[in-house]
Amino acid sequence: MHSIRHIGVVGGGAWGSALACIGRRAGRKVTLWSRDPAISRAIADTRSNPVYLPGLALDAGIEAAADLSSLRACDVLLLVCPAQAVRALARQLPAGAPVVICAKGIEAATGRLMPEVLAEAAPGRQFAVLSGPSFAEEVTRGLPTAVSIATPDVTLGQELAEALAAGAFRPYWTDDVIGVALGGAIKNVLAIAAGIVEGRGLGANAAAALVTRGFAEMARFGVALGAEFETLTGLSGLGDLVLTCHGPLSRNRSLGAALGKGMSLAHYLEGRRQVVEGEATAPAVLARAKQLGIEMPICAAVDAILHHGAALDEAIRGLLARPLRREGV
Repeated sequence: MHSIRHIGVVGGGAWGSALACIGRRAGRKVTLWSRDPAISRAIADTRSNPVYLPGLALDAGIEAAADLSSLRACDVLLLVCPAQAVRALARQLPAGAPVVICAKGIEAATGRLMPEVLAEAAPGRQFAVLSGPSFAEEVTRGLPTAVSIATPDVTLGQELAEALAAGAFRPYWTDDVIGVALGGAIKNVLAIAAGIVEGRGLGANAAAALVTRGFAEMARFGVALGAEFETLTGLSGLGDLVLTCHGPLSRNRSLGAALGKGMSLAHYLEGRRQVVEGEATAPAVLARAKQLGIEMPICAAVDAILHHGAALDEAIRGLLARPLRREGV
C-alpha cells in the first residue's frame, strides 16, 4: 500500500477549500486549482477564500496551481466542482492519479450519476466518490464530521481514508459506489422540499413526514439502481438527507424556504455564485426514475414547482391527496 503524500484539489469553492484544509491537517502536501485564479492566489497567499468562505482562516501551506497541468505530480485528485461541470473537467485532468469525485448531483443532460459520467469522460480511470453530511464551513472550522468514501478498489479506499483522516474529520470507506453517489444527489432535491415546508409554515409534523417519506423515495430509487440499503441508511444517504433538510447552512433548503415564502426561482438565483445542485438534479432524477418505473412524488412536486410553473399550494394538495397505502412502500 503506497502512501498518498500529495493531494490535488480541483475547485476553489467552499467545499474544495475545506477539503484542502483537511489535506493539510492530515500532513499532506496540497495544491489547489480554481477556475478563478484570484481565488487560488487568495487561498495560497492570504489563507482566505473571501468569495465562498468569508471570514474563515484557512490552513497554511495550500499551494496554488496556475493551471490543471500543475497537478500532474499529485498522488490523487479531488474533483470538487458543480455536478454539471464534472464531465468537462474530467476530460481536462492530467492523466495518472486516481480521481475522487466530490460533486453531489446527477448530470442533467444524460441522467447519469457522477461515477458514470467520469467513466464516460475518462475511461479506465481509477476513482472514488466522497460524500456525506458535511457543511464546508463546519469542516473548515474543525468541527466533527464523518463522510463516506466509495470505490471499487478497497485498497484505494483505505489509502484515501488514511490520507484524509485529520483531527475531527473521519472518513469511512465502502465499495457501494452507486449508493454513495445517489444519496448525495437526491437529498438535494428533497432538501428543497423541506425548505418549502419551512417557508410555507407547515409545521414540524410536516417536516418530519417529508424527510421520512423522502427517504422512502431515495431508497426505492437506490435499490432499483443496485445500491445497498445499508448504504442508504448511512452517512451518505440518511445522514446527509437529515443535515441538508434541517441544517441552516444548506443552500438547497434555503432555496426551498425562499420559494415557500413566495420568492421566484429566478430572483433567488440572481447574482449567486454558489450552485444549488438540487435545481438541476430534480428533472434528471425524474427522468431516470421513469426509466426504472419508480414513483417519486416529492421529487416530482419539486420539479413541477421549479421548472413547470406549478403553484406551491396546488403541489402540496396533490401530495396530500395521493392514495392511502401501507407504510414502507
